[in-house]
Amino acid sequence: MELKVKYQYTYFIKPFLIKENKYEKYLFSLLSNKNYKLKIFEKERDLNLYSYFIQNAREYFFPTFAFSKGNIRNLEEMDIKTKTKILSKFHCNIFEYKFDSKIQGKISDEKGIFFNISKVQLICFDSGICFFVIKTYIEDSERFTDLLNFNYKFKDINSDFSKLKDFSNIKIQTGKFSNMDELSEFIDKIIGTNSDIEELKNIDLYNKRFFVYSYCCIDQENWNNVTDFENLKTDFLKFSHALPSGKTIDFDLQEINNTIKNAEKFKYSAFGFTKQSMGLMTSNIDIYNYTKLPFEYENEYLYTLIICLYQRIYLKKLERDFKDKKDILKTRQNFSKFTKEIWMNEITNSSKGTIIYNQLKENFELEKIYVEIKNKYNVIYKELNIDKEKRANKIILIILAISIAFNIINFITLVNILK
Repeated sequence: MELKVKYQYTYFIKPFLIKENKYEKYLFSLLSNKNYKLKIFEKERDLNLYSYFIQNAREYFFPTFAFSKGNIRNLEEMDIKTKTKILSKFHCNIFEYKFDSKIQGKISDEKGIFFNISKVQLICFDSGICFFVIKTYIEDSERFTDLLNFNYKFKDINSDFSKLKDFSNIKIQTGKFSNMDELSEFIDKIIGTNSDIEELKNIDLYNKRFFVYSYCCIDQENWNNVTDFENLKTDFLKFSHALPSGKTIDFDLQEINNTIKNAEKFKYSAFGFTKQSMGLMTSNIDIYNYTKLPFEYENEYLYTLIICLYQRIYLKKLERDFKDKKDILKTRQNFSKFTKEIWMNEITNSSKGTIIYNQLKENFELEKIYVEIKNKYNVIYKELNIDKEKRANKIILIILAISIAFNIINFITLVNILK
């Protein structure tokens, strides 16, 4: 029996880098564009998000939570140059892109898959690490296979892998984009012009591929107290790995266990974690799964993922910088800054959020990468100290030699005078 989807959406996330010395200029360009609007977080309006994150995480990732209504009003009334200066001091700024009209698309595959783009965000950090985030959802289809095929195809738009695939059957029907090429150009216009693409490749950022973050609530006739989740494992693995419906998979038991996580705090739900995707499948037999959980997943848990992705990319940059041994002093300062400000053992007091945060950290091997970098840092630091000692010893020997030479000259001069 084919799976039926009652509710679904997918966020596609693409990391990109802005050179730190161009970050302020990049913010200015966003503020100068009428389509971008700075996202302001307020305690009363975003209470769930405010309550979810602990204070140090809020201060770093959502600085406007600390603003009063007067501060917010003053910020909105500032001229662009002044606002840019203020925002450039924040660790994180989030912008929403406002389209002039509703966007509808169609991927031409068999009967076709119609989809909407309902949200586009830019999440920018003062380190130069940024994220392009786009939310999609399929219309007029309850077929689980449509969701699988759509996620599989969309994730490779603008990627190096797109060259290996036939995208001739991908078409988009919308007043904004006449075809998928225009959508691709739109994405490149946002992240391609200002980003350091070669640097991205060097630090393993998915070869420009989208990270897939997907939610689906399937019909209870497919998953209930009689129909066990075991019957859904193959479909779930395809969903969590963003694989096509026709893909034959052959995962061993360890790979399956590493991917599938059933959070005890949720009923009739399963999380799937990979390095390139994250999926949550639920059943609408539990009303929570199509009322509150979808909103938590695209807010609290989405930002939890962004934090972990940010930590991973920051660490990969540090790893590369230590390896290249370029500007070691600055790299050492960045490592200390990361440890002090970003390497957070806790970001939330939520038990469910803590489970997800710890699982993401484990999945991205953050602890392993951090320890490796710390060890490299210690080795390089010792080498630098040894070099400093060697240089100091050489200088001391030179000074001693000069001093001895002067003493000899003075002695010979004194002897000649006495004669």
